[in-house]
Amino acid sequence: MRILIKIGGRAFEGQEGFVSLAKAIRSTDHIQVIIVHGGGSEISEALRKAHRETAFVDGIRVTPAEDIEIVEDVLSGRINKRIAALLSENGIPCRRLSGKTDHLFMVKPLIRDGRSLGYVGEIKHVNPKPVFDSLESGHVPVVSPISADGDGNSYNVNADSAAAVLAVASQCSDLVYLSDVPGVCTKDTILPSLTIRQARRLIADGTIIGGMVAKIESACEALNGQVKRVHITRWHGPDTLRNIIKKEPTGTTIQL
Repeated sequence: MRILIKIGGRAFEGQEGFVSLAKAIRSTDHIQVIIVHGGGSEISEALRKAHRETAFVDGIRVTPAEDIEIVEDVLSGRINKRIAALLSENGIPCRRLSGKTDHLFMVKPLIRDGRSLGYVGEIKHVNPKPVFDSLESGHVPVVSPISADGDGNSYNVNADSAAAVLAVASQCSDLVYLSDVPGVCTKDTILPSLTIRQARRLIADGTIIGGMVAKIESACEALNGQVKRVHITRWHGPDTLRNIIKKEPTGTTIQL
């Protein structure tokens, strides 16, 4: 069994969450784990300090040329290094990767409703070999979504989308979006399960908005690529991962 965990920027507060995640990974026998991370809140703070304004389109950050170096430094440098170090310190050997590592992700500029979002990439090709090589050597791949085009230019890729594409390419059974929200909610009620059709209906009627739109779209992409289950949940300690493996997850599970 292979599971991809996408860690959102506010999924964990402090080091305790990563200590708990390491414990959960250590306790799962014969389960391979891949990690993709975002870092929206830290990117926003870094851009604010640089006196740069941030705009979003359907939850995707517009990234002009002046911002891409800052975004790459935060994601592939600061956050990627911190996550790998915290897990390694707690008994989980890691390999740091980005979408630029051995052309893991090759991208083209993302166009949204006819509008360019700057240096935001859409993944057009995946080379999962660096991920498979890491798993075979007993390392957990920790992947930053920063990627490159054919000319080597860096692009910011939405981490939810990167997680979905990689979950398909690496033949994961489950994709887990760890977030600061407990799941997909309607009127303060968490929906324990959704189909793709139901999820798209909630987007169309305005129930699902903002950053959750990108998550749902990515979830649909993963499911259409034969990932069996997509989970949107908060981290509730080591039982979070164990319950997903036992097919007793918390939060919202999306299936075909």
